[in-house]
Amino acid sequence: MSLGLLVQSHAFEPADDLLAYADPADPRAWLRRGDGIVGVGSEVAHVVRVPAGPEPRSVALARAWEEIRESAVVDDAVHLPGSGLVAFAALVFDEGSAADSVLIVPRTVIGRHGGQTWITRIRMAADPDATPDPAPTALGPHWAGTLGPGAQTAQGYQASVRAALSEIADGRYGKVVLARDLVGTVPAGSDLRRLVRALSTEYPDTWTYAVDGLIGACPETLVTVHDGEVTARVLAGTAPRGADAVADARAAAGLADSPKNNDEHAFAVRSLVASLTPHTDELDATGGPFVLELPNLFHLATDVRARLADGASALDLAMALHPTAAVAGTPTEVAIAAIRELEPFDRGRYAGPVGWFDADGNGEWSIALRCAQFEIAGAGSDAASGPGSDAGPSPASDAPITLTAYAGAGIVAGSDPEAELLETRVKFRPIVDALA
Repeated sequence: MSLGLLVQSHAFEPADDLLAYADPADPRAWLRRGDGIVGVGSEVAHVVRVPAGPEPRSVALARAWEEIRESAVVDDAVHLPGSGLVAFAALVFDEGSAADSVLIVPRTVIGRHGGQTWITRIRMAADPDATPDPAPTALGPHWAGTLGPGAQTAQGYQASVRAALSEIADGRYGKVVLARDLVGTVPAGSDLRRLVRALSTEYPDTWTYAVDGLIGACPETLVTVHDGEVTARVLAGTAPRGADAVADARAAAGLADSPKNNDEHAFAVRSLVASLTPHTDELDATGGPFVLELPNLFHLATDVRARLADGASALDLAMALHPTAAVAGTPTEVAIAAIRELEPFDRGRYAGPVGWFDADGNGEWSIALRCAQFEIAGAGSDAASGPGSDAGPSPASDAPITLTAYAGAGIVAGSDPEAELLETRVKFRPIVDALA
């Protein structure tokens, strides 16, 4: 495959609202505090979809991206994170998932960073090189979705936690992260940018993302790479916010002093450091744990910094880090096997890497948490590689749009099934409130 894409980035008139340029039916966005990038409209330059197969999907995606990158001609006058040739991506949690991992190269991207706004156009050599500037479109009417129990009920979840605790006591593994699901619908024709807007407004310090129907807001940075600098934020250990200032302070102090939560956090930090060490030097993971305050809960957090030592890209590091102990458990392979046994559903892209990366190896990856997967019309999951032509708008449908939301909790020795269920309810709150 040799697409021969032509890529040009240049300054753009300041865009008041990046999200207004995204496709209402299938937005592509990566936002934090108003900065970030969005794919404009429904047109794409290229899509790669990878189902389960004989080789790791991340390897297939990396190979496809290398072919795209090597054949592209890039004229980037901006040189900011997210300019030049970029792709959005969302990877499955488990290689055995029936869902697909996806890489999307938009035809047009608008971005903003540090007060500067730009536009990137990506086209085939045979395409016309003069196209009008895109115009923003007002967000559609407000709508409300419905959510109900999924494959894992509240009672079933507590039973799974008890089973995990028995296996932990037997020494099978030290930690496992168990999730449960909610299923629901939103009205046909809903402007899904409304959900992205609600999440980015209520949770401005998170990464708000929308990639191929996967929409969420995650406070955890899997990894970022900018000009050789590597950063990551580990979150593990959770407590709900208090009802008032006194209860809030008590909850934060209790989390900081909790042996159970500190053990869970230590598992996650060790997992990330072990995966980063072969690719970096000057690694510093001494900045935690500290208590991170979010609108609905507290997390134990540790920030990790390093410098690249081997030329790895953001995509390479995301593949090396996933799955972390924060979303799987430890030992990793044993924990994943336990998840397959104890969760009565396919996670799909939930808890997998989601983010963007560019032709120079830079990128920003989060973990697909606090999220819902929407079934987007026309976004099939059975093609190993999509065409290099425009996707075009999906056919209109009068049927409601279906979705599945997910939330999980880390189970270690000393976990309480009822408390872990409560933790999942707190973690569902961002997506439940936004859908309402």
